[in-house]
Amino acid sequence: MSNSLFRKKSLSKIMQDAKDGVSDSHGGASLTKVLNVRDLTLMGVAAVIGAGIFSTIGQAAYNGGPGVIFLFLLTAVTCGFTALCYAEFASRVPVAGSAYTYSYVTFGELAAWIIGWALILEYSIGNIVVAISWSSYFNNVLEGMNVHLPAWLITDSSTAKAAFDHALASNLPVDQLAWSTAPLLGSWKVIMNIPACLIVVLITIVAYIGIRESKKSANAMVGLKIIVLAVVVCIGVFYINTDNWTPFLPNKFEGVLKGVSAVFFAYIGFDAISTTAEETANPQRDMPRAMIYSLIICTVIYIVVTLVITGMVNYSEFNHIADPLAYVFDKLNMQKVGYVISISAVVAATSVILVFQIGQPRIWMSMSRDGLLPKKFAKVHPKFHTPSFATIVTGFIVAIPSLFVESGIVTDLTSIGTLFAFVLVCGGVLLLPKVDKDSKKFNLPYINGMIIVPLMFAIFCYFFWDKVSDTFLNIATIDHERILFLIFLILTLAITIATMIKRFSLIPVLGMLCCLYLMIEIPVKSWLVFFCWMGFGLAVYFMYGYWKSKLAQKQV
Repeated sequence: MSNSLFRKKSLSKIMQDAKDGVSDSHGGASLTKVLNVRDLTLMGVAAVIGAGIFSTIGQAAYNGGPGVIFLFLLTAVTCGFTALCYAEFASRVPVAGSAYTYSYVTFGELAAWIIGWALILEYSIGNIVVAISWSSYFNNVLEGMNVHLPAWLITDSSTAKAAFDHALASNLPVDQLAWSTAPLLGSWKVIMNIPACLIVVLITIVAYIGIRESKKSANAMVGLKIIVLAVVVCIGVFYINTDNWTPFLPNKFEGVLKGVSAVFFAYIGFDAISTTAEETANPQRDMPRAMIYSLIICTVIYIVVTLVITGMVNYSEFNHIADPLAYVFDKLNMQKVGYVISISAVVAATSVILVFQIGQPRIWMSMSRDGLLPKKFAKVHPKFHTPSFATIVTGFIVAIPSLFVESGIVTDLTSIGTLFAFVLVCGGVLLLPKVDKDSKKFNLPYINGMIIVPLMFAIFCYFFWDKVSDTFLNIATIDHERILFLIFLILTLAITIATMIKRFSLIPVLGMLCCLYLMIEIPVKSWLVFFCWMGFGLAVYFMYGYWKSKLAQKQV
C-alpha cells in the first residue's frame, strides 16, 4: 500500500496529452484557450490587490509602523521565489490544477491529495472572508447614498450578539442593533449576511457563463482600482508629514511580523493564475511571465500606498480601522475622496471573489479527472466551456457559510494552506527530471546552494541565537510556539544538509525555507483547525479517492 500512496502521474504522458489536446473532462467539451499574458497578469493583480490593500493594510501598519513595508518586501521575495518555481512547473506541466497537479508529478498521489484539499480550504475560506468584507464596504456605500438596510440583514448572529453585549456593557442604546431588531423564527433570531451571499451567487454565475466574460469583468475592475489607487497616491503625497515615519520600526521587527497572516493573505492570488493553464493560449510562455509581472506590480503598489498613508496619518491611529485608505482622507476632511475609495474597495473585493471562484472549480476538476473525486466534478459545459458542476458546488460552499460565518474569521487558515502548497511546489522543482533548456519557454536559473544555504543558516542562528538557545534549554517545558520553531530548525537543518550533498538549486531552497518560516509565525490554534480539516480530507481520500484513482486502475 505504501508504494501505491506515492504513485505518480507521468510527466511525459501529461505533456503528450496537452500537445494533442486530449481532455479527461467527461463532458465531451474542452476549456476555451482565450487568455494571454496581459489577461493573466491582470488576473493576478485582480486577486492580490483586493481586501488587503483596502482593509488589512491598516492593522498591519499599526503593528509594524511604516516599517511594515519590510514585511511586504519579505512576502514579495518569498512569493517571488515561489513564483519562479511555479513558472518552471507551468512551462513543464501546462495543465489545470496548480500545485495539486505539480505535486502529483513529483511527490505522488497522497501528497497531491493533501495539497488539493489544502487548496480547497485556501480558496473557500479566502472567498468567505472577502465576501464578508465586500458586504461591509457595500453597506458603507449604501449608507453614503442614504440607503439603509436592516441591521439583521448585513451581519451574522455571533457578531450581532457581541455588538449587543458591548452596547449594554457601555450603556449605549441597543434598540437599532441587529440583535434587537431581528425577527424571530420560533426561538431563532433571523440574522444573516444577505449581501455577502448575493455577491458570491452573482460572481458564480459570471464564472459559470464563461472565461471570456470572467476575463473582461476582471480586467475592467483591475483598471478601475488601479486608477483609484493612483489618485490616492497622487493626492496623498502632498499631505505627507515625514515626522509620521519616525520611528520607522516602533515595535521592532517583531511588530512587523505580527502582520504575516494578513499581508500574506493579500499576496496569495498569483497562485490562481496557474489554475487556468488550459484556458491560456500559450501557457508555457505566458504563465511564467504573468506570475512575475503581477508580483512586481502588486509589491510596488503595496509599498507606495503604505508609505503614503503612514505619512499622512501616524501609524498609531490605524488600530481596528477597517478602511484605512478612506480613513486618512476623512481625517483631512476630504470625504468625497474617501467615498470614492469605498466604492473602489467594493470593486476590488469583487475582483478577488471572481478570480478565486474561477480558480477553485479547476482544482476540483483536476482531482476529478484523476479519479480522486466523482466524475461529475470534471464535467465541462458544452456551451460555456467551463467546469459547470464544480463551479456550482464552489458557489454553494462559499455562499452558504458567508450568510452565517462570523465576520472576524481569521485569515490564518488560508495562509497555512497556501504556504503548505508553496513549500511542496518549491520542493517539487528539485525533483523534476532535467530536460534540454531549449525545449522550454522558461528556465529557472540554477544557482548552486551548496555554500550559500549553510552560510545563511549560520547567519540565521547567529541573529536568532537567544531564541534558539532558549528553545533547547527549556525543551522540557516547551510551549506550542517553541515546538513550531524547533520543527522549523530541524527541517531547515535537514534541507541545508541535503543542499550540501546534492547541490540543490538556491531559488527553490530559499522558497521552501522562507515559506516554512512564515508558517511558524501563524498561531497554533489555527494549526489545530488546519489539521482537523486535513484529517477529514484524508478520510475522504481513503474511503473514495484511493480506490477510484485512475492510477489505481492501471495497477490492477
